[in-house]
Amino acid sequence: MRTPLLCFVFALSALAQVRHEDVAKGAGEDWLTYAGNYAGWRYSPLKQITAANARNLVPKWVYHVPEARGMRSAPIAYKGVLYITDANSVFAIDGRSGRLVWRYTEARAGKGGVNRGAAIWADKVYFTTNDNYLVALNRHTGAFLFSKQFADIAKGTTSTSAPLIAKGKVIVGSAGGDSGMRGFIMALSADTGEELWKTYTVPAKGEKGSETWGDLIEWGGGAAWLSGTYDPDLNTLYWTTGNPWPDYNGSVRNGDNLYTCALLALDLDTGKMKWHFQFTPHDTHDWDAQSWPVLVDTEIGGRQRKAVLHANRNGFFYALDRVTGEFLRATQLLDKITWAKGVDDKGRPILLPNSEPTPEGNWVCPSVKGATNWMGQSYNPGTGLLYVLTLEQCGMYYRSSQEPQPMKNFSGGGATEEGGQVFLRALDPKTGKRAWEYPMTGVGRMWTGTVSTAGGILFSGDDDGHVVTLDAKSGKNLWHFNVGEGLSASPITYSVDGKQYVAIASATAVFSFGLFEPAAVVDPPVIEMRK
Repeated sequence: MRTPLLCFVFALSALAQVRHEDVAKGAGEDWLTYAGNYAGWRYSPLKQITAANARNLVPKWVYHVPEARGMRSAPIAYKGVLYITDANSVFAIDGRSGRLVWRYTEARAGKGGVNRGAAIWADKVYFTTNDNYLVALNRHTGAFLFSKQFADIAKGTTSTSAPLIAKGKVIVGSAGGDSGMRGFIMALSADTGEELWKTYTVPAKGEKGSETWGDLIEWGGGAAWLSGTYDPDLNTLYWTTGNPWPDYNGSVRNGDNLYTCALLALDLDTGKMKWHFQFTPHDTHDWDAQSWPVLVDTEIGGRQRKAVLHANRNGFFYALDRVTGEFLRATQLLDKITWAKGVDDKGRPILLPNSEPTPEGNWVCPSVKGATNWMGQSYNPGTGLLYVLTLEQCGMYYRSSQEPQPMKNFSGGGATEEGGQVFLRALDPKTGKRAWEYPMTGVGRMWTGTVSTAGGILFSGDDDGHVVTLDAKSGKNLWHFNVGEGLSASPITYSVDGKQYVAIASATAVFSFGLFEPAAVVDPPVIEMRK
């Protein structure tokens, strides 16, 4: 039975709605968008957990997600409830206890696919299915509100990313670039799901940029399978694009293949492209640019800049002016890069010989997994550092002579990798140099992301299944916990009833951690002895 006070608090929570201002403010007690804030920082001002007490972290609860196999979802946290996705499903979980509040599964879409997370807006929770439907649910009950199809899976397109919502627009992107399709970024109405605009990442024949392709432009790839970031002051979205198709055979698509392996700056209201920057022209190594475009205001080259930072899969760490797209700087993210000796003053790579895929194969660094990938990075304004998972690994790249067939999952060749070492690296955005690095244990997959806090803590995970806590200033290991299975998602931090928690999805479950609380000491009852 609820007391009047509890009923009042519950009523206020029920009336609360997520607004544009709430998301723009960034993380706090809640975690309202995939990257924590529009700028992509994955940073929280919470500071109950510190470098001094991190050793006292303990598991608080575990929720085992039915039929999960390899979750990649980062939770959304709002008013004490976590919203987490698996393929075509959403789970609302009590952030205090791990109790299931409600569950929704889209039966039409089946059980396969990858999903990286939900989005929240007003009183709705949104996610995309693997067959390209945007689904909206009531956040209190999980009741179905609407769904809208935004692409045709029969044409090679699927959906894997968490939506980004700004000013009532739900921004979604396309996956499936390795199969031969035409990538796009699309805005849908948060109220109805209706299409508001659509921007293709590969131009149509005759459009500007089409001269950088051959006959396969219609299936050129350029998928947009990771969420982007947003600058409210500039009203600009920053979205990265994937590889051209076929992946490893560039002989059938001579030219730079715009706008693949690039960063696009789009007007939120119209989808119009303001500028673009291509990191890897004519990519033949499957080096999607899918890595977070992180927005910071900082000094670069002796001048204060509105910058966008990008740690790229091709092995370089870039800084661009986010107003104009001007190239500012690129430094090596990896110690060993063999395909290019650097970049020129326009940001274009200076190629080295014998790095293209061939029928016999060429050994190239980095490997096909890339120097980094889609896992969440974190920028901490307190330390001024950007934290990025990196992989020092090389591999063989092969080209096939087979005739390309669109929408048939044909990549034009293949790639292998061998060995490798994962490092969590702290980068200084002002210089592009490393402040420190921490070697991770495990086999070299690096799929777990990061989150940092005002308490001076950096949370991540290694390939042995350990949740890892580091000192954000020095990289010193403070605490770890083995969840007993693989990790391939990014952690978040949130607060309920004044207590800070850290949550992360493992392959099959969601774990939440907090500080150890000693049980209250209770005097034993007095037993009266009678004769």
